[in-house]
Amino acid sequence: MKLKSFNSGSYTQQYQYRSFTPTPINRPFDWDDPNIDVLLEDATRLIGELNAYSKLIPDVDFFISMHIVKEATTSSRIEGTQTNVREAVLPEEEIAQERRDDWLEVQNYVKAMNHAIAALERLPLSIRLLREAHKTLMSGVRGEHRNPGEIRKSQNWIGGSSLRDAIFIPPSHQEVPDLLSDLEKFWHNDQLAIPHLIRTALSHYQFETIHPFLDGNGRIGRVLITLYLIDKGLLVKPTLYLSDFFERNKGAYYDALTAVRASNNIEHWIKFFLTGVAETAANSKQTFEKIVELRHVFEGKILQLGKRNPKGQALLRHLFSQPALTANRIAAKLQITHQSASSLIRAFEEMGILQEASGRKKDRLFVFSDYLRLFASRGQIRLPKA
Repeated sequence: MKLKSFNSGSYTQQYQYRSFTPTPINRPFDWDDPNIDVLLEDATRLIGELNAYSKLIPDVDFFISMHIVKEATTSSRIEGTQTNVREAVLPEEEIAQERRDDWLEVQNYVKAMNHAIAALERLPLSIRLLREAHKTLMSGVRGEHRNPGEIRKSQNWIGGSSLRDAIFIPPSHQEVPDLLSDLEKFWHNDQLAIPHLIRTALSHYQFETIHPFLDGNGRIGRVLITLYLIDKGLLVKPTLYLSDFFERNKGAYYDALTAVRASNNIEHWIKFFLTGVAETAANSKQTFEKIVELRHVFEGKILQLGKRNPKGQALLRHLFSQPALTANRIAAKLQITHQSASSLIRAFEEMGILQEASGRKKDRLFVFSDYLRLFASRGQIRLPKA
């Protein structure tokens, strides 16, 4: 099928409303628009550069954890959650009571993503895996009573206060199992000569249109993007997350998805998606470059610690995955006394690595601010001098 002649689906009259049934997508697709080819080539090249860079960085998994935290905060922010990256790395007791619901949702997102990535080592990408991720995402937070991990058995809607004034009404719950089965077959149909980035774009659109859960569909649909790229080997490490691009272009993101359902314009969505992949891959590589430079600067400063240098280097590595710590936590991680941890913290403060953030006299909290700024401001920071 030519993408130009794509039929997105049809409306079905239900009681007092019409639901939208998307066309199954487990079929061949091709296109004549050369702009798609150019964007596809650019996105594939930049993912390749990102992969090469992530292979070369020692201890890259320390840095990936913060990429997942940023993805969790940004994807959740698209849905209205207000927690930022700096808050997301803090322990729960440091979060104001009125902000803990948002904080917990972000923590669940991190757990869901980490669990799903780990599960890919023993399971192929599947609806079962997404259900597991959804259960983790929704358990113990707002929406926990909306059947975490279960495919919906009732009608849901997008926008508005009810079915009567909804902006979009997904397919009836009776249709969802067959549509999800078709989507899962599409992921693993080796007979289809469709590049995986195009399949990812089509999969995200189809998942969001099916809207298989009562809540959390947007976040799980964005988790799906990274999981698909890992499952198919396009990403050697989980280093690409599109939520930042979607959040910065939120109106265009929703408009592009809506345009497919309203006017069958799947090509516009694919071009928007590929643009996001290319931009995100380039930004992710730039962030890694800044991390390496930051690490080089501070490793050089830590050499001044003499006998404490090994513990100092170990603490720096921990800070790249957990950039907010107390003396007690540092002592436990490094297996040193509280006094030694406090001494190391003072040295890190003098070198400009750690800053006190709690304002307390006891059990003070210290943060790796220069590192956090890489993620809070999309990599646009001035690095400290060596």
